[in-house]
Amino acid sequence: MAPRTSAAKIGAALWITAAVQFLVVQLVVEAGWRTPYSWAANNISDLGNVHCQTWDVSRPRYVCSPLHAAMNASFVAHGVLLLAGTLLAGVCWGRGPVSVSARVLMVVNATGWVIVGLVPADVDENLHVLGALFIMGLGNIGLVCTGFVRRDSLFGGQRRTTLGFAAAAVVAAVMFFGQLDPGTGLGGLERIAAFALDGWALVMALAVFGVFRRPVPEVPGKPETPF
Repeated sequence: MAPRTSAAKIGAALWITAAVQFLVVQLVVEAGWRTPYSWAANNISDLGNVHCQTWDVSRPRYVCSPLHAAMNASFVAHGVLLLAGTLLAGVCWGRGPVSVSARVLMVVNATGWVIVGLVPADVDENLHVLGALFIMGLGNIGLVCTGFVRRDSLFGGQRRTTLGFAAAAVVAAVMFFGQLDPGTGLGGLERIAAFALDGWALVMALAVFGVFRRPVPEVPGKPETPF
């Protein structure tokens, strides 16, 4: 089982910071709207759009986000913090090809957040959508891969929790991109698909800090090496 190294703990702290700042900034930015903002009806990216206009051919809605600069900065910060946390906590995934694949896809996820922050949807929609695919597509596949890392790793000991988050994320992403609203609103689906990894990261951060007991004993003679 991977040790809780100082680097891993710093990475866990960065994940917590990433999620908390992201939530707080969203609440502040949406409070700056003069028109109603809905977590069910509006996309996350609406908070970062730079122009005041009717937006989105598939779901026309008026978008005007006075504090869009703060939201876009938060997107970028979110990605950078997730990336740094993933690199520092790499030992927690253990070893093997599945572990490596999971971490690479987590890095892709973090890169996606940087892209959506640097390129708002109403500036370059194609590039923005690419960033979203990195987050809700490849990033969530990384979460699935994490659910199958070796059980003698710290995250492998939290397999059921990881697969629960992964299942919710993948189903929500498929339904969101397929425009299939089960009653949560497409904005609600997008949040499940995009935020599931943040929820997982918060739980794993607590595991790194020893809040959860690890059910699998350490395998002697098999020291873990960081990514």
